[in-house]
Amino acid sequence: MVDTSTAAAAPGRALNIALWTVQALIFAAFVTFGGMKLFMPVESLAAMWVWPGQLPAWFLRLMGLIDLAGGLGILLPALTRIQPRLTVLAAAGCVLLQICAIVFHVSRGEAMVTPLNFVLLGLCGFVLWGRGWKVRVG
Repeated sequence: MVDTSTAAAAPGRALNIALWTVQALIFAAFVTFGGMKLFMPVESLAAMWVWPGQLPAWFLRLMGLIDLAGGLGILLPALTRIQPRLTVLAAAGCVLLQICAIVFHVSRGEAMVTPLNFVLLGLCGFVLWGRGWKVRVG
């Protein structure tokens, strides 16, 4: 007789591991970029990326704050198990943020800088799907 309980648990466990891994990657990316936008001088950022020097500093700082909030929100509520539904909302916000970033860059003729945005969009969409499904079902 075959024990189907472990076979059925394996895909769920693999999905959970994948979700935690992706959430950690998103957290690292968003907190890193958010911190850079919040705390680095505009001139330094403009040397790395073109757009920070062409927009008001308050916009850059606001984007840093949004990135930081998204990074924290994608991981901490699920990790602490305090209001884990906030992770789903943060994932939805991060998806929207990446769509806006792609539109922003393409509208400025900077399509060549969007691959990272597309990767983050896919990762955030995966978390939205995976954690959103668990919230609805579980």
